Amino acid sequence: MDGWVGAWTGGRRAVHLGNVADFNEQFLPDGVGAAQRERRLRQGHHYAGMAACYSPEPALLVLPALVEEAWIGWLARELEWGPVELYSGVADTETLGRALAGRPALAERIAAAGLPVVAWGRTDHWGGGGPELAAVRRYESKAAAHGLFAELAADHPGIAVPWQEQPATTRQAARRLTARATRGATTVVKSPYGVGGFGTAVVTPQELFTAGGGRALLRRLTADEVLPPGDGLLLEEYIDAGPADRLRDLTFDAVIGADGRVHPVGTGEMAVDGTHYQGVTVGPGVVPPELARTAERFGLAVGERLAAEGYRGWFDVDFVTDRQRRLAPTEANLRLTGPAVAFLLRARLDEVRGPGHLVRTLDGAPLGARLSQEALHEHLDRLRPRCAALGVTLLPLVPTTGYQPEPAVGLALAARSAEALDAAEALLTAANHALGRMFEALR
Repeated sequence: MDGWVGAWTGGRRAVHLGNVADFNEQFLPDGVGAAQRERRLRQGHHYAGMAACYSPEPALLVLPALVEEAWIGWLARELEWGPVELYSGVADTETLGRALAGRPALAERIAAAGLPVVAWGRTDHWGGGGPELAAVRRYESKAAAHGLFAELAADHPGIAVPWQEQPATTRQAARRLTARATRGATTVVKSPYGVGGFGTAVVTPQELFTAGGGRALLRRLTADEVLPPGDGLLLEEYIDAGPADRLRDLTFDAVIGADGRVHPVGTGEMAVDGTHYQGVTVGPGVVPPELARTAERFGLAVGERLAAEGYRGWFDVDFVTDRQRRLAPTEANLRLTGPAVAFLLRARLDEVRGPGHLVRTLDGAPLGARLSQEALHEHLDRLRPRCAALGVTLLPLVPTTGYQPEPAVGLALAARSAEALDAAEALLTAANHALGRMFEALR
């Protein structure tokens, strides 16, 4: 099979491992406390629910959190999957890799399946060492990725790499922040290994001076767990995209095959709230052709360098647009991504229902009340025919966060038009708010 699907799984069914927490753990700074590590572990285990869609069709699925089989049945019906072996609730207070090390029978079952094994990303427990893991650990750093972007940008019109520096100490970072704020400049402060917007803050002059200066602000952001403790923060130019209705956050995804060839997957428009990734829309016409071509040309050049250093597998490059509609690359992710799930869903739907699908993921759609998985299933099942009436397929992706202190659910919507996606998203938002009002009235 040609193309990126062939390079990813050879067009075969696959074993999916939800090792999000494992991947993230290898980049946590030493100064992060036990409580924060535990929270990050839980967050990763919830997000690993998306592992159901790590390829167009799973055969065996291993999830750290416990999920009811009804969710997988829902996806299997809509996506025309064959039977899926589900092993969930495998890891609670440990990473999936350590849990599998203590469950040799399950590890043997995975090996005996004789199928491609895909995971969120490479770790010591999966994918092993060597040049692939070395490349991951190098370029997951936003500083190393920035250096690569700067090297490549001269050959790519339409790409404008933002200024970035890495002060030696937090004290120096505070002084530089204050100096820039005095000149009226907004600055992005980043942890080199932040994920999904965590470890990133946009610092305006007003915010800095209200906080009492750079040192006071950085202390507060660290205490609030927005930034990690310790030195090594990056300071980066803030890119102003102009009016709020302008296209701002884009991603380009690709797969590097076993032979080192780079296969483009596509571009998508990300939804970002402040610095936090919320989801993506992919499909025909989502990104204007000129911007899509610019992102692809640059992303393929990045992929060729990653391939030369030995990396194989999924990667993306994220961009923000500036007022001149140039693309500013901000990070590379050498792993699966939230947008990857949207691209994989689109590939499957186009295969089984015909081409032309747009897919939108809503990674954490807020619920108005805390719901068990059973109650959440019933709530969404009532909404499914209403979405279908709009021409939209509703797909549950993260069902385990419905009973969290801030209840939410991860979803995907698929349709033939952006207008249908917008209508279904509005419907879901209104229904979730109504759910909250109903529960409030019952108290």
